[in-house]
Amino acid sequence: MSTSFETAWGVATATGRRSGNEDSFLADPPVFVVADGMGGHDAGEVASAIVVQEFSDLRGRESVEPEDLFDRIERGAARIRALPAPPGRGAGTTLAGVVLSSRGGAPYWLVVNIGDSRVYRAADGALEQVTVDHSEVQELLDSGELTPTEADDYPRRHVVTRAVGAFAQVRPELWMLPAGPNDRMLICSDGLTGELSDEAILDLLLASGGPQESADALVQAALAHGGHDNVTVVVVDGRGFDDNDATVPSLAESDDDTQPREDLDPIAAVMP
Repeated sequence: MSTSFETAWGVATATGRRSGNEDSFLADPPVFVVADGMGGHDAGEVASAIVVQEFSDLRGRESVEPEDLFDRIERGAARIRALPAPPGRGAGTTLAGVVLSSRGGAPYWLVVNIGDSRVYRAADGALEQVTVDHSEVQELLDSGELTPTEADDYPRRHVVTRAVGAFAQVRPELWMLPAGPNDRMLICSDGLTGELSDEAILDLLLASGGPQESADALVQAALAHGGHDNVTVVVVDGRGFDDNDATVPSLAESDDDTQPREDLDPIAAVMP
């Protein structure tokens, strides 16, 4: 990457009211991912650790491409499906993350998501949810069968429709976002978003100092609001360009590879 774009980051995790922590994470440039396991403590903890482990060889790379992510997700899914499990209780995991990539020498956030863990971007005082939940409740919201208020009390709100290893096919979604020096990226398991509103999350991201302080504050707030689930937070700050660096292009100015997931080749994201 020809720019001098750098990152600073912080990580926090807590078990909450659960008996064990089935979340796993990796925060080591250029890759920042969170996985939330499912299938019970033994299976979920192993599943999330497997998919995160598959990403570990991306550490230290100057840039990462979408194909690199597909390959590691596919390998992780195969390993998870091979795990021994009682009938009807297979292991699986969500995955959400941000990986630093580039286009034309300019830095981009490569965002990946499977399941209901999330990636947000805070910039210019506003919070944007980049990922879209792959969940039953999100499908009902999209179809108009549930209102946002009803969704808060929906009894199956934690049922996911995509996960790594738990389904025959893995369908990750990807986004390419121009990376700005004032971006603050948040990757989190649903233990955070199940307790805090987007407004509360933004307030803490803006008020809590550096990325480690921000991660700690978010997890502590989730615990204070009930902490019903494992909660894991990775906060990544974008920092600085040289004066000679080119202006970062907008999505509208970039090529086909830098469009939202639906404008990439969807077949490439469907893996056996």
